Formats: sequence, structure tokens, C-alpha cells
Amino acid sequence: MLSALLGSINKERVLVYMAARRRGYAREIARFFDVPLFPVQKALDAMEIAGVLTSRTVGRTREYEFNPRYPAREQLLALVDRAIQLSPQVLRDSLLIYRARPRRRGKPS
Repeated sequence: MLSALLGSINKERVLVYMAARRRGYAREIARFFDVPLFPVQKALDAMEIAGVLTSRTVGRTREYEFNPRYPAREQLLALVDRAIQLSPQVLRDSLLIYRARPRRRGKPS
């Protein structure tokens, strides 16, 4: 829905994922949408360069989130939230219901 505005379906996927979950990393986003990793990484890098997203390293993983200093952050979130509302129910449910438990203590890696 937003890919015509953004110029890339992967940028749309990244923004939708970030709006729903507030943070994420490339492999997680690629797995969620069942797409190759490289285009997602490229979209994340482009949006970080543009100032829309910021990243930080957590262990060996680069985690992204919306840049709180981005001037149009609230308007962009409102637009993406509206796109999520108009998306199919199955996608909305899988995006908004996020169940990630911490790893059990003492579990072998």
C-alpha cells in the first residue's frame, strides 16, 4: 500500500514492522515477511541514512527503532498505523501479537 510512496516494498515492510513492534532487527523482519535478508538490510540502511531509524548494537545484533529526533516521526507513524489498520486481519494479528519469552536459565545453547 505504501510502496508506491516509499519506492520499495521492503521499506514498507520495515516501517510496518517497526510501527507495530517499535524495534527489530533485519533477520527478524526478513523471517516475519518470509523474504530474503539482503533487501531488508538495504532498506534498513537507507532509512537509517535518511534519519528515519536509528540503530544500536545489542550483543552481535544490530537493532533498529524509530529515531525519536526525526521531525516527521509522529506523522509517519500515524500513516503507517493507518496502513496497518487497512491490511488483512491475519497480518494485523501476527504483527500485533508478539510472544517472545526469554530463554530458560541453564538451557544449553
